[in-house]
Amino acid sequence: MQSGNLTQAWHHLERSHILGQSYPLEHTYTHWLMLKFGLRQRNTKEVLGQVLRLLVGGWKSFIDHVPIGNTGGSNVPPLKRMEMPEDLIKILKKYRKTL
Repeated sequence: MQSGNLTQAWHHLERSHILGQSYPLEHTYTHWLMLKFGLRQRNTKEVLGQVLRLLVGGWKSFIDHVPIGNTGGSNVPPLKRMEMPEDLIKILKKYRKTL
């Protein structure tokens, strides 16, 4: 984001969300970064979406009730399961037994 490549910055935030959504602290932190991104872009929809996700995302992770593969942005429903990118499946399989 500092270099001005907003598309790539958002892509990395989405991937961070996919990897961290099962972990309460990491999940919440990714939504915090997404909120900051939305604020910097003056994107009201993203800001409001991230505030909502910050309120419920962490505890959803804590009770292991997250939609696997969800990219975390306000452009997708918060509870929608999404297809996992193959490279992230490989990373997660190293640390988990199931996906």
